[in-house]
Amino acid sequence: MFIPGQKRKKKRLLASETAQPPDTLRILRIAAASRLAVVVLIVFWRLIASPYDTSASLNPPCLSPVTGAIDHPSRPVRWPVISKAIEDSIVWDGVYFVRIAECGYEYEQSYAFLPLLPLCISFLARSVFAPFVPLLGYRAVLGLSAYLLNNLAFCLASVYFYWLSFIILKDPNHAFQASIFFCFNPASIFYSSVYSESLYALLSLGGVYHLLQGSKTKAVLLLAFSGSARSNGLLNAGYFCFQAMHQACDAIFQKKKIGLALQIVSATILQTVIISLPFISFQAYGFYNICQRGPSDELRPWCKSRLPYLYGFIQGHYWGVGFLSYFQLKQLPNFFLASPVLLLAVSSIVEYTKSDPKFAFSLGFLATCIESSALVFYSTGIEKRAEIIKDSSFPNMPKERMHRSGKCNKDGNAVERTSGSYLQECNPISEAPRYHHILVLPFVLHLAFLVAVAFFVMHVQVATRFLSSSPPIYWFVSHLSVSGASLRWSRFIWVYFTSYILLGSLLFSNFYPFT
Repeated sequence: MFIPGQKRKKKRLLASETAQPPDTLRILRIAAASRLAVVVLIVFWRLIASPYDTSASLNPPCLSPVTGAIDHPSRPVRWPVISKAIEDSIVWDGVYFVRIAECGYEYEQSYAFLPLLPLCISFLARSVFAPFVPLLGYRAVLGLSAYLLNNLAFCLASVYFYWLSFIILKDPNHAFQASIFFCFNPASIFYSSVYSESLYALLSLGGVYHLLQGSKTKAVLLLAFSGSARSNGLLNAGYFCFQAMHQACDAIFQKKKIGLALQIVSATILQTVIISLPFISFQAYGFYNICQRGPSDELRPWCKSRLPYLYGFIQGHYWGVGFLSYFQLKQLPNFFLASPVLLLAVSSIVEYTKSDPKFAFSLGFLATCIESSALVFYSTGIEKRAEIIKDSSFPNMPKERMHRSGKCNKDGNAVERTSGSYLQECNPISEAPRYHHILVLPFVLHLAFLVAVAFFVMHVQVATRFLSSSPPIYWFVSHLSVSGASLRWSRFIWVYFTSYILLGSLLFSNFYPFT
């Protein structure tokens, strides 16, 4: 039955869903300013400090000719000072990325560095920045391409982060504050250097944002590319699995449609395979180069495994990565270096969980605000999500919220459903949920897994950059800042962020250990 005014309300709601958040350009400018500040710090510290290792500019010829490589001119470059400055600034993992972009995968350990960043900087150096090769030299141009690419990617990632925060938190001020913290995160040095963090943040945040918008094709493609930037991109398939878990449950127990549930599960399996395909294909590429094309009498140990896994072997064999392998007395300084971000991440998880433990530990099946949290967060499109948001009490919910599967009246009592059954219970709260909103749950679950891996498996000092693209950290910090209840802690966090930017730009750029 048609209700007068219903169509107009629906259009207004859809318009509000698709409208661009108000501070997008402002966030873009702030992100660009933050990258400029980090680059200036890199140059400053390089000028006044003495590098620990001055071998960064050494670049022996490639082991074999590279197809389509740019010929290196025999005469000296025209801008040798700038060329040397760029090459000297390529340190730590950046040396691997630039070497791979120039010569391909020459050594077994180089396969620990996934191909997306080397491919992108090689493409830029051979196309957009090719005219600079006679001026700077090919390796310097590769480095220049990486710097420009990563800083641009971070600015775009900041925009995606803001859009994502705007949709999730339903509070412009909260979303803006969280985005500011992201722009000046403690791992900022890696987002402005020859590392894969910027590309990964852009692709993962963009993928989840498009998933929220109902554009599953875009989401799958972006998240698949994130798996070719960093190995933890595979975990982004978990957002689709979370969706399928709730939608299949709804199809079976609410709609009584087993066929629909099978369709949802089948689609999710396909999406997960697509997201995993780039990483798996790269492992197959390494197996072919090392195990199939190499000498049969000198096969590497991992080649003989029932399930040969190159990436895992490299991490354990060359870098000693493994469960509890880093729990040594001599590694205490590294645990201390990683402790601020680990403490912040754990605090954000605990703060979210304690607001509704039953909901968090049930993985969202005891939904707090609507009948199924997946219906809003993982709708099949904007129109469907708009209908559900219209029926729920947020975003205009200042004094109370619905608990589990229904709505409350002003007195906090259960109200009757249209079908005649009553809702289970109500739970009035003093303010709008913001960080405690049900839509944050999948991100908190993702962060909890990353924290466990960083603490128990990885080199723990890497946690600073490993966790740096996880939204709940910044949403939690923004929650402290916006609520005003923990103003002292928010100031302390700003000191931590700022000091790590200064310390990181000093140590990292001069080849001293940082994270």
